[in-house]
Amino acid sequence: MKVLVSDNISPKCIEILKKSGLEVDVKTGMKPEELKACIGDYHGLIIRSATKVTSEIINAAKNLKVIGRAGSGLDNVDRAAATKKGIVLMNTPGGNTITTAEHSIALMVALARQIPQATISMKAGKWEKKKFMGVELFNKTLGIIGIGNIGSQVAKRAQGLAMNVIAYDPFLSEDKAKTMGVEKVDIKELSRRSDFITIHTPLTPETRNMINKETIKMMKPGVRIINCARGGIINEKDLYEALVGGKIAGAALDVFEKEPPENNPLLTLNNVISTPHLGASTKEAQENVAVAVAEQVVDYLIHETIRNAVNFPSIPSDQVARLQPFINLAEKLGGFAAQIFEGGVTEITIEYRGEASEINTSPVTIAAIKGFLTPILEETVNFVNALFIARERGIEVKETKSTDAGDYQSMVLMRLKAKDKESHLAGTLFSKKDPRIVAIDNFKVEIVPDGDLLFIYNNDKPGVIGNIGTLLSKNDINIARMHFGRETSGGRAISVVTIDTPATPQIIEKIKRLPNILSVKQITL
Repeated sequence: MKVLVSDNISPKCIEILKKSGLEVDVKTGMKPEELKACIGDYHGLIIRSATKVTSEIINAAKNLKVIGRAGSGLDNVDRAAATKKGIVLMNTPGGNTITTAEHSIALMVALARQIPQATISMKAGKWEKKKFMGVELFNKTLGIIGIGNIGSQVAKRAQGLAMNVIAYDPFLSEDKAKTMGVEKVDIKELSRRSDFITIHTPLTPETRNMINKETIKMMKPGVRIINCARGGIINEKDLYEALVGGKIAGAALDVFEKEPPENNPLLTLNNVISTPHLGASTKEAQENVAVAVAEQVVDYLIHETIRNAVNFPSIPSDQVARLQPFINLAEKLGGFAAQIFEGGVTEITIEYRGEASEINTSPVTIAAIKGFLTPILEETVNFVNALFIARERGIEVKETKSTDAGDYQSMVLMRLKAKDKESHLAGTLFSKKDPRIVAIDNFKVEIVPDGDLLFIYNNDKPGVIGNIGTLLSKNDINIARMHFGRETSGGRAISVVTIDTPATPQIIEKIKRLPNILSVKQITL
């Protein structure tokens, strides 16, 4: 078995691979065509963020069984192409948690006390003591947007600094927030009350430009913002204007929409401090992820054991053919449910009916929970840790089985409970392999859960479908599929529109203003 290491990584990784009996080549800095030319010789590929594993490279990888990422993100890998070819994708989700949380706190302290600006002044031979008046963290309110693995560690450290911590996370239950000593609030209240705001969410269609002109208007004058998550969550143009106008006192940025940033006006401002995406850059973190990815690749190539895979659960090889369609269906159900359900979920029940009740349901349940958590946590959740993360977030997971699937041979249902609401989705397999969502609460539908979709609640009135199609056409967005369901004639209805390109927030707002439209969400599967 041969493994290629294509990015710079700790020598401990190479040592572990070689000790296991694997043949290892280290070739860093290759151009895409060079990687494509040599990848066919390897069974394993270990990367960090520099190597871009495109579909072309994956198609050329005739023997490749596993891609291991020394880090949490996998946005530099074509996941769909790898999964289609049966290549296992692994990451090391916990290795960067502490170091990123510490970096967020470090930036917050440096921002509050203007440490980088004062350092530059001192090195210029100046003594500008009055110029760099700071603010205390003591008794200030820290608003955390996204309180998953990293956000929760930031909360602990902020509490140690005697800060008041509030958090916005639509999937955090009230009970879990209380056990963390955190007050759960909505985004408007967080904006209004926070002295400091730190961001710890993935970049998704829902979170892109989350911090924008409108949310900034709601913020307390003099707020300070820290972003060690992903570029693109903050609208950089709107942030610049608020910093220049004085609404925001300062910003500390480790990430940018374009990296490295070129001629970014934010970097010209004295009230902005920045680092070049250093959130995970500590010696300890890099060694941790290097050791972890090496051990995971060895386990798979030598012992056929999958750990921390983002696209495959650990199931016996003789069950893959039967279980994979159900796993795919469950993951799609979970992803769809997460993007339409609002509120802190406390309980998820997966029901298996008909032929689905006869399979090994354990990996399918894990797939459903992974699908549900992925839009919230993105790269930090996988088939290994999904149930653990659900428990950490105060979500109870249950299973039930029944031989009766009604009009279908098999059916998988996902029931979600929050404190004051419930919802459910049902899915089945067409031709025993193609996933379909066939019910959402009281609506019977037939949705192909794939790609970019607009999920619309509307009144069942003439002209709704035509208005949506006309608006999308005017904005050069092609409709691939449309699905409809209604409770009663003339009552409430849902429209699900699959589009070839994602809709911008501006287009979503235009759809919301159309006659008889009640709500619109963009879903990515």
